[in-house]
Amino acid sequence: MDPVRTCVGCRARASRSDLLRVVAVDSLLVIDERKILPGRGAWVHPHAECVDAAIRRRAFVRALRVSGQLDMQTFTQTFTKRLNGYGNKVNGSK
Repeated sequence: MDPVRTCVGCRARASRSDLLRVVAVDSLLVIDERKILPGRGAWVHPHAECVDAAIRRRAFVRALRVSGQLDMQTFTQTFTKRLNGYGNKVNGSK
């Protein structure tokens, strides 16, 4: 049985394999493709609507317990590339 996590964007519960794990490295949000990076993670559906809702509600900052600002512009660019299939080709992920 796959563990269940809650999407920080839409607040729906889903299987861990259906969500993306996002971690904060310094002040950058990074998509943890292999789900093994150290530290606290936030889970989000791989849909633009959920990511936009999470950014609008400042859910990443709260879920990751980060003090200060996060670089959301770089994250949204990386996320858009991943949605277009770029991340799969570069990282060799599933």
